[in-house]
Amino acid sequence: MPRLLYSLLIYLLLPFAPLRLLWRGLRQREYLSHWAERMGFFSQANSNQRVTRPVIWMHCVSVGETRGAAPLIKELQSRYPQYQILITHATPTGREAGEQLFGDQVLRCYLPYDTPGAVARFLKHYRPVLGMLMETELWFNLIAGCKARNIPILLVNARLSEKSARGYAKLDKLLGGGLASNGLVKNGLAQLSAIAAQTAQDAERLQALSAAQPLNISVMGNLKFDVTPPAAAAELGETLRAYFGRRRPVFLAASTRDGEEAMILDAVQAAAIPQLLTVIVPRHPQRFEEVGNLLNRRGTHFLRRSKLSEAVPASVEVVLGDSMGEMFAYYAACDAAFIGGSLQPLGGQNLIEASAMGKPVLIGPHTFNFAAATELALEAKAAWRVRDPADLGRALQRLFGDPELRQSMGWKALEFSTSAGGATQRIADLVSLYLSQKT
Repeated sequence: MPRLLYSLLIYLLLPFAPLRLLWRGLRQREYLSHWAERMGFFSQANSNQRVTRPVIWMHCVSVGETRGAAPLIKELQSRYPQYQILITHATPTGREAGEQLFGDQVLRCYLPYDTPGAVARFLKHYRPVLGMLMETELWFNLIAGCKARNIPILLVNARLSEKSARGYAKLDKLLGGGLASNGLVKNGLAQLSAIAAQTAQDAERLQALSAAQPLNISVMGNLKFDVTPPAAAAELGETLRAYFGRRRPVFLAASTRDGEEAMILDAVQAAAIPQLLTVIVPRHPQRFEEVGNLLNRRGTHFLRRSKLSEAVPASVEVVLGDSMGEMFAYYAACDAAFIGGSLQPLGGQNLIEASAMGKPVLIGPHTFNFAAATELALEAKAAWRVRDPADLGRALQRLFGDPELRQSMGWKALEFSTSAGGATQRIADLVSLYLSQKT
């Protein structure tokens, strides 16, 4: 009954889906493409959907999940050349990241909306021999559809914050289940073949959602610790640094979210660091224009990365990073980085990439999306937590006033980023276990 109610709710919302795509398409035109895939209709005429070998499928919602999954996907390609890899996404930026990382070496499409019919069409077209959901993606008709077709489905790199756990518990209660009864979430978790959790805390929260029913769950670490910078990142970083000025101090505000750019600009202004160049890279490309308008309203002299082809004049205060797929290069080109999504109560973004480039990291108070990695970085003294924009300004003054401190934090960041690897091999071994059962 709970899953029936869940399906009815999805069907009630489905007529509004085109309106939402149209609305988002006004800011990001890519949302206007591939609508048929979102409804579960696929064509062999499309080379990105042409199935010629058995399929291993992984769902990566957006950019972060796609980049995080890259080491595992490459490992599976190496181990199993007889299989095709299918990556599904929910956002155009995730799809673009997959194309940049893998080109035509993988199949790709949008994951359909979670209705029984769309799920059935998706599974019939691709016929995956095994599926994986990255992080916290629980789609209950999809999970049930795989279970009914005897397709092993794994939740990998699984994380569950306290906030998300409360949300899933409320969903169970809303749909007439409840943790102690035959709830939607409890059944969905039980139908997963296995769960590879990032941390023991994630495993405990997932098990608590399943009430007394034990889950097949193991702690395997975070795939993002195994992400290596692309070979071209250092070279592009050198080019960017030459544009920015090798003697000019460069501060990167990475993956910023709505409302944070104004806070960051206030902090930079209060810090009053001579000749500081601030590089702001919004998390979502549809916000590039919005941030550009903010800079214009504030009278800030800025240039766009997309227009950058020569040295940045000394009068320019900000470079707006309006490009995709260059985050490692931005990290390589800066002296210190702030990780966005953390000044606002949004849970923060991944700080491992900045650490892997050997950069001192600043992070705000809201980091529940990456709680374990953040705490490890703080303990390693590879990162500092700031409380608010005023505290960020003081941290910038301290960092840019002490080159030896920046260098020390950078070395500690490198050590931290390599301290907890190995999740790729552990999860690949788990995949191997289930693939061996299919042959």
